[in-house]
Amino acid sequence: MPGDLKHLPLEDSHVVASARFGAFAGWHMPITYPAGVMKEHLHTRERAGLFDISHMKLIEVDGLQAAAFLDRACPLDAGALAAGQSKYTFLLAEDAGILDDLIVTRLGDTRFMVVANAGNADADIAHLGTIAKDFDVAVKPLDRVFLALQGPDAWAVLSRAGIETGALTFMTGMEPKPGWFMTRSGYTGEDGFEIGLPAADARELVKKLLEDDRVMWIGLAARDSLRLEAGLCLHGQDITPETDPASAGLMWAIPKPVRAAGGFVGAGALADIVARGPSNKRVGLKADGRLPVRGGTALTDEAGNPAGRITSGGFGPSAGHPVAMGYVPVTLAAPGTRLYADVRGTRVPLDVHPLPFTPHRYRKG
Repeated sequence: MPGDLKHLPLEDSHVVASARFGAFAGWHMPITYPAGVMKEHLHTRERAGLFDISHMKLIEVDGLQAAAFLDRACPLDAGALAAGQSKYTFLLAEDAGILDDLIVTRLGDTRFMVVANAGNADADIAHLGTIAKDFDVAVKPLDRVFLALQGPDAWAVLSRAGIETGALTFMTGMEPKPGWFMTRSGYTGEDGFEIGLPAADARELVKKLLEDDRVMWIGLAARDSLRLEAGLCLHGQDITPETDPASAGLMWAIPKPVRAAGGFVGAGALADIVARGPSNKRVGLKADGRLPVRGGTALTDEAGNPAGRITSGGFGPSAGHPVAMGYVPVTLAAPGTRLYADVRGTRVPLDVHPLPFTPHRYRKG
């Protein structure tokens, strides 16, 4: 095992659960458990899956100019967020490339919580620190265990464990106890929660959750198939510093008044891209047959001309067929367009398919 990988605070719990580990974003992560990817995936859709996502980073932003700081760092109107409201947003480079995608939650008049991706956390903290020099604000990375409980039984399981979710609906959050942070959100397309908490509290909570027969540990492999079916982007694959929000189909995350004001990093470049129209578009792709088409595979049109690439791909256990996402020229982005991928010498036909592949089941009210 490479010695330079970071380790989860609860790694021993995953060893006891007979997890199979692998490297991801610089971390030694549980990839699957004895049930296997298919059962883990379907269990999450049907009951409640428990994920250790402590590789992701919680960053507290606090200060009189916290909202103005976030509005500069992200294409966001942080001041317009109600207390407890969460918002999906980005860190953009000056050329509008996506450095990371984030969830920002307002906790108080001058306090916000930012959730950053594992592989980008150190760079994000440095980037935010540079911008913070111009504002009366403190950027504080937190050491927390971070858990996700996802699936239709998630709220009932938490209630049985003594954790009341109260009036939380999708994309809202709160601090249920000192040192805790909880949002009703996730990465599966299902109703669910993400909870950041101190390690000692996490061990007690995990014990209670696993005593419930509706709960099982879910590894990184099923997390990936769940989010792919839900049409959710993974930074480093579907969105990267070479990808802009317009091409990725994520402009819905940037309010029109924020675009017009243009006060965020990368605003000018993004406005130019929107004005001329992106040349490529992120789409869903459904392969014929049962053979999955993986990320990194080149696409061609009927005549064999280059037609984009797949960024994420695999088998969708709930969808019942291979699922993929990728970028294709705008002229080939209409649903039903037939494209082709070369999979180990086999020419596999794919159709452009609407996203998501499985319906979202968030609790919105």
